[in-house]
Amino acid sequence: MVDAAGPVPLEDQLCFAVYTTGIAIQRMYKPLLDRLGLTYPQYLVLNVLWRSDGRTVGGLADELALESSTLTPLLKRLEAAGLLRRTRNPQNERQVVVTLTPEGQALRARAGCLGDALLTASGETPAALADLNRQIRQLGTAVYGHMADHAPAGAGTGTKRD
Repeated sequence: MVDAAGPVPLEDQLCFAVYTTGIAIQRMYKPLLDRLGLTYPQYLVLNVLWRSDGRTVGGLADELALESSTLTPLLKRLEAAGLLRRTRNPQNERQVVVTLTPEGQALRARAGCLGDALLTASGETPAALADLNRQIRQLGTAVYGHMADHAPAGAGTGTKRD
């Protein structure tokens, strides 16, 4: 059924608010990431590895809601920069395991400023941002759940592909 009033204005659509907020956050992070020599997607990969090093490419792809084919060129650039290594899993040659180099591990301390920058820019309390994050993750989990098998581990579904 077509709504006679036409489409909902963009400013009233949650998807647009989430999209534009994501862009705003990435633009705010850009000067900080430029000083680290990273792009935002590279930062996301490193962030996952800082929390849990030695992940498979498939596990990283799931966590980041990316296709392995999208992630591979990004990993190659990080490897060329000396921040990580990719090696075949000796127990399963089909898997590639990604581990941080000492340089990649050391970058973690310098990247810690990103969360502080968002906190300052938002004018919110840490508790308020944590609550907003929880709500958005719950929404993502519900939407992915509705799509059945398309849910990445990073959406909070608890399933991981390794």
